[in-house]
Amino acid sequence: MSICHNIAERLRLTAQAYPQQRAVVCPAGRDPAGRVTYTQLTFAQLNAESDQLARGLIRQGVNPQTRIVLMVRPGLEFIALTFALFKTGAVVVLIDPGMGRRSIFRCLEQVAPHGFVAIPLVQMLRRISRRRFADARLNVTVGRRWFPNEVTYDDLLRLGETPGDLPQTRDTDPAAIIFTSGSTGPPKGVLYQHGMFNAQVDLLQQHYAIEPGEIDLPGFPLFALFNAAMAVTTVIPDMDPTRPADVDPLKILEAVRDQGVTQAFGSPALWNRVGRYCVDHDIRIPSFNRVLSAGAPVPQHVLESMSRVLKGTGALVHTPYGATEALPVCSIDSQTVLSSTTDKTRRGAGTCVGRPFPGIQLKVIEIHAGPLAALEQARELPTGRIGEIIVNGPVVTRQYYGHPQATREAKIPDGDQLWHRMGDVGYLDQDARLWFCGRKAHIVRTAQGPLYTIPCEAIFNNHPDVYRSALVGIGTAEGQRPVIVVEPEPGRFPQPGPTEDRFRAELLELGRDCDLTRGISTVLFHKALPVDTRHNVKIFREKLAPWAARQLATAG
Repeated sequence: MSICHNIAERLRLTAQAYPQQRAVVCPAGRDPAGRVTYTQLTFAQLNAESDQLARGLIRQGVNPQTRIVLMVRPGLEFIALTFALFKTGAVVVLIDPGMGRRSIFRCLEQVAPHGFVAIPLVQMLRRISRRRFADARLNVTVGRRWFPNEVTYDDLLRLGETPGDLPQTRDTDPAAIIFTSGSTGPPKGVLYQHGMFNAQVDLLQQHYAIEPGEIDLPGFPLFALFNAAMAVTTVIPDMDPTRPADVDPLKILEAVRDQGVTQAFGSPALWNRVGRYCVDHDIRIPSFNRVLSAGAPVPQHVLESMSRVLKGTGALVHTPYGATEALPVCSIDSQTVLSSTTDKTRRGAGTCVGRPFPGIQLKVIEIHAGPLAALEQARELPTGRIGEIIVNGPVVTRQYYGHPQATREAKIPDGDQLWHRMGDVGYLDQDARLWFCGRKAHIVRTAQGPLYTIPCEAIFNNHPDVYRSALVGIGTAEGQRPVIVVEPEPGRFPQPGPTEDRFRAELLELGRDCDLTRGISTVLFHKALPVDTRHNVKIFREKLAPWAARQLATAG
């Protein structure tokens, strides 16, 4: 039987236990001396404000399972509104604004929202496209009122001043639709249930020993929800969350020092910027207890630079592995990687992502192209064999919203449970650690056999002038021509002629020295590989393969 398990209830419990602790701290400008000024809410204030907003939303017509798009900049209002919507029982729809207008509209049309809680610009676009969103009648503007009769954030607070009961939810009730980054195909809306958020909080807090009273700087706004549930203060970073690769290291370091940040989460692209800056300027961060990084395998050079930044503190970089559909799944720390897996990775073994979290079951099965109607149809592979990764556990989502075929392709029924097909390939070693070898959709199928991206790319990444590389296949499905596309380190892009020829020859020599890459004889150079909008690290090989084909066709 389902029980009441809304993550917003954890905010209420936190507010009771730590009412005066800061819940959210947000940069609000600078004083005449150039120092950052901050605005904040305590846990008691955040809980009370979200209650008030929830009552205001309900009096506007929001009710359980109403689909509401939330498009608000990271800050106090974003966090208060997210909890308020959870408290109403509504389904919160979250879409990365950085994915581009066309993709955003496609995602919104899939959801058919009942309303938007959004900044004025989004509300204006909604009005212009009102025929697309005919059901969107429950709208709130967060910011200045642009049109008459608009309901604003302040209006919700006034509407919610009168006390009133809030609905109860069950752990199996829908809580949110969160869209995938679209790094391998169109973004899809993943339907979360309330109990899944609670399971995520429990796994993260217990595994990383996160204590109440800690202070976190999340590079991904949604992680602020986990903080409130763990009695951890959130410090909103002064950055564009859709462009972590362009983050200003000085602003991150300023927030860490001003607020005594003990934990920070960010994509590998963010820590690449911060780590390089700190190493170049001999900066340490003594307040950190841990650093978390996810979104893609964290490059060794990022782990090395951040380990230097954390030297002497006892803090480590932890890299949880997972996906929008199932997070977290596994975890490994920088000390383990640098001491015991790095050499294997450099030789093409893939990237070790660690062991599963407690309660998470993991299998590697034979790669299968179509849906699997039951777990019995999946053939589990022995240790060391590369196959498709599937997972089961309390954080595994059950469906894509409005995409029954995608759900059938991604989920494997097992009695009353479901296994999620991660879309990744890898293998388990003798110590029950998972090694990630790339995306299933990115396997290059040559006449000599399949090539997996991560192991092959690692061989070429050993060159000191290579920042990153991508393996793509050109041609027909089972006889593809493998091409390695290299993005050099800044300032190392070769000019056509002897410099480029020498660079290419050195890379091909690296490839010939390894059995995995001996059949790769084509190298192209790219100034900036296309990457996803959420983490700025997942390479869009779907875009890169056509580019490579055009380059080769032009070259004759």
